[in-house]
Amino acid sequence: MRGRADLTITLSLAGRTASPAAQPVPVRVGGFGGAEGLAAYLRAERIAALIDATHPYAATISANAARAAAAAGVRLLALRRPPWQPTARDRWTEVADVPAAVRALGPAPRHVFLALGRKELRLFATAPQHHYLVRSVDPVEPPLPVPHATYLVARGPFAEAAERELLLAHAIDAIVSKNSGGEATFGKIAAARALGIEVVMLRRPQLPAVPNVASVGEAAAWLDHALASVAARGV
Repeated sequence: MRGRADLTITLSLAGRTASPAAQPVPVRVGGFGGAEGLAAYLRAERIAALIDATHPYAATISANAARAAAAAGVRLLALRRPPWQPTARDRWTEVADVPAAVRALGPAPRHVFLALGRKELRLFATAPQHHYLVRSVDPVEPPLPVPHATYLVARGPFAEAAERELLLAHAIDAIVSKNSGGEATFGKIAAARALGIEVVMLRRPQLPAVPNVASVGEAAAWLDHALASVAARGV
C-alpha cells in the first residue's frame, strides 16, 4: 500500500514486540478491548475496510476481527500465508499445541531449537533435561528455569545457509516451530530438511471462515474492489 495517496491507512500492532520495525504508515499499538471495542473503533474512525494480516496463530485476534467487522458492517479480508508443506525429505512430527510439543521431544536429553514466541516458552521448563537454543526478537525475561539454555536476539529474515550453520554449531537435533508460512523464516525448515533434523511442528489453529487471500498483491486488488463498491453505494 506504499505510495497510495488515495487511502488513509492505519496499521494496528498488538504491542508484543518492544521495538517493532519501522512502517511507512501511521501505527497504533495495543488492544481494542475485544471484538466490541474493535467494532466501536471501526465505527468511530469510519473505517471502510479491515484487513486481518495478523499471524496465523493469533486465533483470538482473527476471531475478534471477524465479529467486529460483522457488527460494524465493515468489509473484511484475511491475509493468510499458505502453510509450509512437508516433502519426502522432511522429518516432521505434527502436534496440536505446545504441551504436545514438549511431550514429543521425549524423555532423553536433546539439543532443541525453540522457534516460538516468548509467551509459549514457559512450558519447556517442565522438560529441563534438554539443551535449549532460544531465538526471539526481544530478550526472554525472565529466562527459562532450566540448566542449559542459550539465547539469541535477532529479527528475520533468516537465510538457509546461515540457519544450517546455526543448527550445526549448537548440535541441534530437534526444532520446535509454528507453521508460519512465507519465506522470512523458512530457512530453518529448509536447513532441517538438508541436515535430516526432526521438526516438531505446531498445527495451525482453526480460524474464522472469512474471505481470504494469500498475497499482498491479492489483498490490494480486493481493497480496490471493496472501496469501489463502497463508493458506488454512496457510503
